Amino acid sequence: MASQMTEMLKGTLEGIVLAILAERSAYGYEITTRLRDGGFSDIAEGTVYALLVRIEQRGLVDVEKVPSEKGPPRKVFTLNSRGQDQLAEFWRTWSFLAAHIEPLRHTDTNSTTETNEGA
Repeated sequence: MASQMTEMLKGTLEGIVLAILAERSAYGYEITTRLRDGGFSDIAEGTVYALLVRIEQRGLVDVEKVPSEKGPPRKVFTLNSRGQDQLAEFWRTWSFLAAHIEPLRHTDTNSTTETNEGA
């Protein structure tokens, strides 16, 4: 199951991070902590930082360097209008997929139950 979860998460992590940033601006470690607190305990910081670089390069966030008490300045990411558009598209896609996948799950569960009962 862990392998399947990892693969599915790869396809949705960008949308999840954009949704976190839609709530408020944050820096990489805050985002990682939020993900872990939300049940995504296996997410590596490096994965989040690589994703943040990609969404910055694609122009989905604005970045501000904020002084840090511990070390170099932190990059604080803020969702911009392009990022908001991308997040809206993510939610449209998510809703479409969920609406079309959920009936299949119930069909599969029913056929498995019927097969087991008939045996």
